Amino acid sequence: MYDKLTKKDIEKMEEEIEHRKLVLRKELIEDVKDARAQGDLSENFEYYAAKKAKNRNESRIRYLERMIKTASIISDESADDEVGLNNTVELYFEDDDETQRFKVVTTVRGSSLEGFISNESPLGKAIMGHKAGDRVYVGINDDAGYYVVIKSIENTGDDGTARLKSY
Repeated sequence: MYDKLTKKDIEKMEEEIEHRKLVLRKELIEDVKDARAQGDLSENFEYYAAKKAKNRNESRIRYLERMIKTASIISDESADDEVGLNNTVELYFEDDDETQRFKVVTTVRGSSLEGFISNESPLGKAIMGHKAGDRVYVGINDDAGYYVVIKSIENTGDDGTARLKSY
């Protein structure tokens, strides 16, 4: 499966790869050398910990490179009055009589605990392209779902300025 990523996601991943290769890799190799110099490797916890950290860094680099290589690039642009990527939306959950704010992001950045929802999650898919004031059905499966009302959409531009469209 290809991950759907924006150009900004790719840029951030490339920055992380560069940092891991140019900075962390050198530090971790030095840690392994220092631990190895302490003598008997059979009981040297520092050596095993340093090796593990070095391997974890290399694994992360391979993971990020593979994601970039197989990524499908999607646009993060949307109409000013529609829900799109990188928009912050205020949703009213009818069943809970509760309002919550979320930022719609790509899958790799999604974290509902931090207020980010993936554009590929059931909620993200349901609200994409809708406008403030729309009542949207969010299907969980064939038998269950719930309704949300889009109260407002905040479009944040690259310059950090926000434009608010509300119901």
